[in-house]
Amino acid sequence: MSRTVAAIAGGTIGALALLGLAIGFVWFCMLQCRKLSNKNSDTGSSDPSAAVELKRGGPPSSSVAPPLFGPHGARKFSIEELVQATKYFDQSNLIGYGSFGLVYKGLLSDGTVVAIKRRTGVPRHEFGDEVVYLSGIWHRNLVTLLGYCQDSGYQMLVFEYLPNGSMCKHLYDTGKDSKTKLEFKQRLSIAIGAAKGLCHLHSQHPPIVHSNFKTANVLVDENFIAKVADAGVSKLLKQIEEAGPSQSTSINVFKDPEVGQTGIFSEMNDVYSFGVFILELITGRKASDIDSFGSDENILHWVETHLSSNNLVDNRLVGSFTEEAMEDFIRLMLRCTRFPGRGRPNMEMITIELDRILEKEIMLTTVMGEGGTATVTLGSQLFA
Repeated sequence: MSRTVAAIAGGTIGALALLGLAIGFVWFCMLQCRKLSNKNSDTGSSDPSAAVELKRGGPPSSSVAPPLFGPHGARKFSIEELVQATKYFDQSNLIGYGSFGLVYKGLLSDGTVVAIKRRTGVPRHEFGDEVVYLSGIWHRNLVTLLGYCQDSGYQMLVFEYLPNGSMCKHLYDTGKDSKTKLEFKQRLSIAIGAAKGLCHLHSQHPPIVHSNFKTANVLVDENFIAKVADAGVSKLLKQIEEAGPSQSTSINVFKDPEVGQTGIFSEMNDVYSFGVFILELITGRKASDIDSFGSDENILHWVETHLSSNNLVDNRLVGSFTEEAMEDFIRLMLRCTRFPGRGRPNMEMITIELDRILEKEIMLTTVMGEGGTATVTLGSQLFA
């Protein structure tokens, strides 16, 4: 009996001891959890989504990479998608031709309207790398590069589509059936948008030089917001073409004469091209109609000659601008095309000056009235 009692007592004591250890362990865990909770609250790191991601072995939710589409990265399209979007690249969807090749309008399966640029070429790794880099350079005043495709002997770039096309048709199409009559303030706004697009390119590290800026590469959306097209395409072509980009036999009046035979472009060369763009906004005519561009004296002489004969400013602008604003606009154009190029303003300075001109024009026309005789001047009276 005594042995049985002793055995029972010993078993009871052992069970109690184990129970005590278990309770102690639970209490210890609760204390540690409480300390950890307080620490998280103090540091603001108690985000449950972060904990879930860490348990999964991934980064916190704030570090999750954005989707590879639009301004966050280039999408690699299949040839089937683009063939379907353009109805087998039907001629009815051909909307233009540029430095990269033929341009087609396309409708993706999700309803997105795009512009597809196509050229012949074999797949190249550096092509995809450069497109991925360029697609990350996003700005409101740059045409967004959405993606690319390399297949079936073609290289293709897919861009956002802008319904109003380039500024060429709005400036040069002066026929009776022309639906566009851009007033002076609208042209200033378009110049500001294009300047901001170039300014953003030049602000990159290293700077991105457009090197093919011209009126044809200034597109406008449904609200006539300007966007610069083909940013970085010239550099891309140099990288992927074995013998270098093909040279056009026609004279490019937008190309800075200082570039010369070297073919090396800088931000100041873009500024020169922008000055020629301003000239077209002022005159409503193709700059190629001007006999020669070789020095600022030639441009200045041409401007003075046409001012004196009262045919510099686009006649569609009559009654829609003030003397002060037009004078400032012409002076800015001459500064952009100044020689040597180191004396030209940079795109940031140009953007600031354009903003100032537009603000001044809005203030003057608001005070004096739109189209009032006090606000209108003939071209021959400018700089008198």
